[in-house]
Amino acid sequence: MTRPLIGVTTSRQGGWRSYLMHRLALLRVGARSVRLMPGEPLPEEPLQGLIIGGGDDIGAEIYGGKVLPDVRIDPERDRMELALLKAALPAQLPVLGICRGSQMINVALGGTLHTDIYEVYVQAPKMRTVLPKKRVSIESGSRLDEILHCNPCLVNALHHQSVDRLGDGLRIAARDEIGIVQAIENEKAPFLIGVQWHPELLVWKKPQQRLFAALSHAAGEVTAPLGVAALAS
Repeated sequence: MTRPLIGVTTSRQGGWRSYLMHRLALLRVGARSVRLMPGEPLPEEPLQGLIIGGGDDIGAEIYGGKVLPDVRIDPERDRMELALLKAALPAQLPVLGICRGSQMINVALGGTLHTDIYEVYVQAPKMRTVLPKKRVSIESGSRLDEILHCNPCLVNALHHQSVDRLGDGLRIAARDEIGIVQAIENEKAPFLIGVQWHPELLVWKKPQQRLFAALSHAAGEVTAPLGVAALAS
């Protein structure tokens, strides 16, 4: 059986660390990976899956949000990921969004974000850790629940934005103890899930490995891989 090729979006600068962790996670479940960066040519080989990775904030102008000072944005990456999703979602390519990537899926489908969760959830602890210290509750019967088999789950937390109004066709798949959305999904798509945490950094956690395995399995069943080389990068 051919190992599916999954594209992984990252920032142009500094994103190599993130890509290496994703590459390892995908290698462990039998998939290949290719890094997708703004300003670089997209791969000639068609993709069978896509990971929209974490990184800088999404530009607030894209979803009509409040522009905050002193936050890093990457307009080129925003454009690249929106173009990729515009092609991948109608083609029903398996897509996993991670942190920023989960938010980007929501924005691409017409949803909005809380630009700063601490302005909305004032009681939320300012937790920022790569360790699994945040407790999230998975919606019973959700696709994510079927994959992870942990409820509640302990995950890491590296974000200050979150999903506000849901995009078309999406449902909430997990929340934390404060009520902040921690995962979204589309039940009708072959595989469309976004998680607010970073599963690629929880390499010793079997539930998180199962998330990558589920993506790899869905990608392996794709009969019409998506050629993305012609898209503007």
